[in-house]
Amino acid sequence: MIARFLSTATLICTLALPAGAIEIQDVTSPMGHTAWLSEEHSIPFVSIQVIFTGGAALDPVNKAGAVSLMTALLSEGAGDLDAQQYAAALESLAADVSFEAGRDSVTMTIRALTENRDQVIDLALMALADPHLDQMSLDRVRAQAVASLERAARNPNTIAQQTWAAQGFAGHAYATPTDGTPNTLGALTLDDMLEAHRAAFSGDQVYVGAAGDITPAELGAIVDRIEGDLPAATVALPEYRSYQAAPGVTVVDFPGPQSVIQFGHGGMRWDDSDFMPAYVMNEIFGGGGFGSRLMHEIREERGLTYGIYTSIASNRFGDSFVGRFSTGNENAAEAIDLVRQQFQWLADDGITQEQLDQVKTYLTGAYPLRFDGNDSIASILASMQFQGFPLNYVNIRNDLLNAVTLEDIQRVARRLAQPDALHFVVVGQPVGVETTSE
Repeated sequence: MIARFLSTATLICTLALPAGAIEIQDVTSPMGHTAWLSEEHSIPFVSIQVIFTGGAALDPVNKAGAVSLMTALLSEGAGDLDAQQYAAALESLAADVSFEAGRDSVTMTIRALTENRDQVIDLALMALADPHLDQMSLDRVRAQAVASLERAARNPNTIAQQTWAAQGFAGHAYATPTDGTPNTLGALTLDDMLEAHRAAFSGDQVYVGAAGDITPAELGAIVDRIEGDLPAATVALPEYRSYQAAPGVTVVDFPGPQSVIQFGHGGMRWDDSDFMPAYVMNEIFGGGGFGSRLMHEIREERGLTYGIYTSIASNRFGDSFVGRFSTGNENAAEAIDLVRQQFQWLADDGITQEQLDQVKTYLTGAYPLRFDGNDSIASILASMQFQGFPLNYVNIRNDLLNAVTLEDIQRVARRLAQPDALHFVVVGQPVGVETTSE
């Protein structure tokens, strides 16, 4: 799914808090590990999120999906508890411990009542350090994963995303699906799971965010328990890559009345000093729902699609300026031409001061629901560290956004919008559209 190419940097830019609404403490543990904490004692509950850098990007080229499959096995029991016993232990404590593999990281999330926190941490560490990576569990979980992948392989959106990524990130970790393919999963062994576990959970570049009923001293002790025995990294992180498919069109034949079209070119690094203007620019151009330029021109004015969007997809190890929409096969050629025209409009200083003012009002005034509890805050604090944001980012974000000028927007638009560099992947049976190479 294209969502896997959306960066945490983009996420953070869309999540704002009013100035002074949250106090973030930079906690240093006795062993020297760090974590960020939003301390709130009104409810006896805490949420902790731990981000381990690497994720599916650490998969060997011929073992795509190894980290994802290994992560799924972490719910199959740990220590002397089988899967049902482990789940029952968490349920008895009204707690949750979960793991999720992503393109650039694996996250561990811990949710616990204050009175049960130490027991829940014990269970979390058991799953982290001593999971049941056995053949029976591997075979069962793999069968479920393969069935899911086989269903996804018949989805034109999945085909478009995977084809687009394979072409633009050839030879890079981003060229392969995060969850692998039926063939790569089928070849994975128990030894591969053990190797994936060692690679994914190393002590290098670990980030911890916590929110709720916990003190800095208590969090520091927990962080030391989590990170204290982690091994050194066994697999190097991938080199950074910008999307680099040649301009043109790739058509993938798929029966049906509509074509799914994914398009784009290289984007911007997640740590670029111009990321905020780029984010605002994209909100106006293709990221703002019905208010965006692309929605107005391609849906509202011409009725060629139900929806179209773009994203400055700035991930940890690569970037792209990417979009997607679907349209009737008979409209594909016209729609592709219109997308190129709109990229030219963007590059030619098409955005106006009025549009900038409107989007600033919206972005600074919308306080997302994702900030309504400990879970979301802990996640954001961990993600902020992962992406290199400053400690006070959530409280200065609106000031940074309001400081963006029309000149900033136009400069970044001229830099990013490259109509002649666009690559389109068309999955369908488009009329008058053929695979081209420029």
